[in-house]
Amino acid sequence: MKKIPKLMNEYWTVKDNKTGRIIAHCGDINDAIMMVSFNPHNRSYSRHRFIMDQVIDISSTTDKQLPGQMGLPVGRVQQLNQHFEKLPEGSQEPVIV
Repeated sequence: MKKIPKLMNEYWTVKDNKTGRIIAHCGDINDAIMMVSFNPHNRSYSRHRFIMDQVIDISSTTDKQLPGQMGLPVGRVQQLNQHFEKLPEGSQEPVIV
């Protein structure tokens, strides 16, 4: 017999009946039942299912890094001026605290 992979996942949500606020998302029905048992008159749980999309495996035989600047345009580098502007020297007395 051929085994079919499980493509559908399910989980349970526990809701507060008065406010409609979701209290918890549970991966197991036993956890959802336990959460409802704490306050059975005001809580309920429901099952939700979602279908897993197909997974495509891609293998690469080339290096994943680009060598040097391959594929990139030539960049412009601004040369730093040799002459730097300097702030004037302070002429006041330093403050000693």
